[in-house]
Amino acid sequence: MFDVKTIEHLKYYVYLLIDPETDEPFYVGKGIGNRVFNHVKCALEDEETSNEKYDEIRRIIANGNEVKHLIVRHGLTEKNSLEIESALIDTFKFIPKFKNFVRGNIQGGVNSIEKGLMTTNELIRLYNAETLSKIGRDCVIININRTYKRGSGENAIYEATKEIWDIKEHRRNQIKHVLSEYKGLIVEVFKVNKWYSKERGYNIGAKKYGQTYLGYGFEGVIAEESERNKYINKTISPFKKRGFASVLIFPETLQKLKNN
Repeated sequence: MFDVKTIEHLKYYVYLLIDPETDEPFYVGKGIGNRVFNHVKCALEDEETSNEKYDEIRRIIANGNEVKHLIVRHGLTEKNSLEIESALIDTFKFIPKFKNFVRGNIQGGVNSIEKGLMTTNELIRLYNAETLSKIGRDCVIININRTYKRGSGENAIYEATKEIWDIKEHRRNQIKHVLSEYKGLIVEVFKVNKWYSKERGYNIGAKKYGQTYLGYGFEGVIAEESERNKYINKTISPFKKRGFASVLIFPETLQKLKNN
């Protein structure tokens, strides 16, 4: 554990938890004080919780070894530490042979949509986003401003998009592609493999709050490049007037927004 004097100099820091048998990092984190050491303590005390990080810690200790701790940078502000942590996670997850290095990180990089890893072409498209004036008849745009949580996982966009929506049967039969829209920008395109039903509660403030209804989600994969490239990194911001509350935008809805 760190002593008081060390903690004063450390401030915020970014660290790696390392498997001593392979010298490979299995978790990236940021923290202050003795945060870097708390994972081992929690893994041993919270026996009912199972995840990649805790399971890896328990395996290492069961083999008679100790988790190695490496401080990557220290003396940071919280904002700086978040950005460095995010950059490391995103980079490790991007490179196939390093992907297993951070298997304990359920969370992906913070702000990965806005500032995460991008190709040079993606950056150019992002800051010179073309306006999306129309979508295919088999498409729907789903706004994920409320459901997307920064840093909630490498599949965060999919998780935020896939459920649970009030979509009529004739629409479900028609929709083959779902466009994820975050703050006006199309950030991903998914191909729908199948729809499934799931009970959903009404939001707080709704007249029927406390009651439930049957909503629908989808199982899918990232769309083929030919379809994805029609929409990715394009914007609908010019059409979305302040106060527009609809979460689902169908082709005809987009056309009306465009014409207004």
